[in-house]
Amino acid sequence: MNVLKILIVLTSHSQLGDTGHKTGFWVEEFAAPYYALADAGAQITIASPLGGQPPIDPKSEAPESLTDATRRFFADKDLQQKLSKTIPLSQVNAADYDAVFYPGGHGPLWDLTNDKNSIALIEQFYNNGKPVAAVCHAPAVLLHVKKANGEPLVKGLKVTGFSNAEEEAVQLTKVVPFLLEDELKKNGGTYSKGPDWGSYVLKDGLLITGQNPASSEEAAKRLLELLNRK
Repeated sequence: MNVLKILIVLTSHSQLGDTGHKTGFWVEEFAAPYYALADAGAQITIASPLGGQPPIDPKSEAPESLTDATRRFFADKDLQQKLSKTIPLSQVNAADYDAVFYPGGHGPLWDLTNDKNSIALIEQFYNNGKPVAAVCHAPAVLLHVKKANGEPLVKGLKVTGFSNAEEEAVQLTKVVPFLLEDELKKNGGTYSKGPDWGSYVLKDGLLITGQNPASSEEAAKRLLELLNRK
């Protein structure tokens, strides 16, 4: 069996709007999928818009955010070293990979949503029959992506992502550039959600989306199932 080659794309954006606080990617949403995929034998490449060390959302390093996967990450010097040297998105070729996975955190709302390299990359994956997965805020990366027929990628597809209720719970409704749930619906996505903070993952064809940090590992497992069936 061929080794699966999976691309993980992280944000390079570190400012939480004009609050003066930091954001970035959410550790659990990177670590849980990374280990689920790597432990299954996948070969993983990490990229970001600017390359180098992507910013970590400091709240995701707090004691209350710790999970088995994040504890493993914080003890994993090799992975931390790999993370510090992400490849710039402009140097990534979709043809080299079997699938792409986008972890969330609030950062992607500001950079990856509008990043031309990311948009082109997702279109190349999806329109060439390769799976695309995104969790929490990362389904925002799909908003400007088009299917081969020119329609929004999410149009007519079942999707989820960080809900308006969850955004309200973290008191960032007025800080974020847009509410993800609203935008997915505006683009024609058939949005649904599970209970706040519970794992909720949807697969529709080649697209896998997860609602929140707790959905990250399940989203990666669904991606593996899809790849192993292909």
